[in-house]
Amino acid sequence: MNYKNIVVTGGAGFIGSNFVRYLKETYKDIQITILDNLTYASSMKTIEDLLDDRVSFYKLDIANELALSNYIDEGVDLIVHFAAESFNDKSLHDTSVFVKSNIVGTHNLLELARKYDIRFHHISTDEVYGDFPLESKDKFTEKTQYNPSSPYAATKASADLLVKAWVRSFGVRATISNCSNNYGPYQNPEKFIPRQITNLLTGQQAVLYGAGLNIRDWIHVKDHCRAIDTIIDKGVIGETYLIGVNNERTNIEVLQKILLQLGKSQEDFKYIADRPGHDLRYGIDASKLYTELGFTPLYVDFDKGLQEVICWYQDHEDWWQEMIAQKQMINKSL
Repeated sequence: MNYKNIVVTGGAGFIGSNFVRYLKETYKDIQITILDNLTYASSMKTIEDLLDDRVSFYKLDIANELALSNYIDEGVDLIVHFAAESFNDKSLHDTSVFVKSNIVGTHNLLELARKYDIRFHHISTDEVYGDFPLESKDKFTEKTQYNPSSPYAATKASADLLVKAWVRSFGVRATISNCSNNYGPYQNPEKFIPRQITNLLTGQQAVLYGAGLNIRDWIHVKDHCRAIDTIIDKGVIGETYLIGVNNERTNIEVLQKILLQLGKSQEDFKYIADRPGHDLRYGIDASKLYTELGFTPLYVDFDKGLQEVICWYQDHEDWWQEMIAQKQMINKSL
């Protein structure tokens, strides 16, 4: 890590907090500033053990340009931008917050990176590319045309395009990574894998959208963090890198693995109505990351990685129960 004063936006969320943990454990001579608005997807409880003289936290909305400028100046040499509204179901009911956070917030950060010549890495998603038919064997590459299906994916695609334009028009030193579906510790229980785990741990039935045949390419969050570090270190300015580990699974297959590992019948779940515009299949060709930057994943055994995650949720019920309660409070206030 060539950078010493790092701002991590969205650092109290799932992937962002795991990245802060990774940085702190890996590099002993860096300062990290977490900026997070503490919405439904993030929590102080996720990062409270990280805060010390090396890691600081400030609550703010990245769409607030003035507030943001108070924490990013010429002393910052790297911005790693995770902050985003990311829950697809929510984007179908309230699109404005996605535009505000994912587009306006990214614009504000890019302008500060431009002003102070700060290295910028933008975290995006494979959902910007749309989906493939279930029977397709195609995979997304860095040259795949954007074709977002949901308001969430559309705002992330817009943010990606802003980054590309700021590189070309203003010389901002930026890279982009588009990653496949993550799993791991500190993932909000509203997401697919932790939702199944926490439902089962609380005596509820697991649930499955539609027929459960949708295919996702799963990567452990710790491998995602290592890949981001690799791109920041070795990536070419202006380039996009896809992150994945060639681990495509149907939703029903993943659910049945969780049921099996928790000693349940593989038929012990209920189907629920599919959400509108639900993407069918994602597939990532991450060969550019592997061949050009030399990245190698550590979590290549999905069953083992899944077992570790299940154990983590069993051991951290206080954390995810608080996240569930936090979401319920937010829903009541709406």
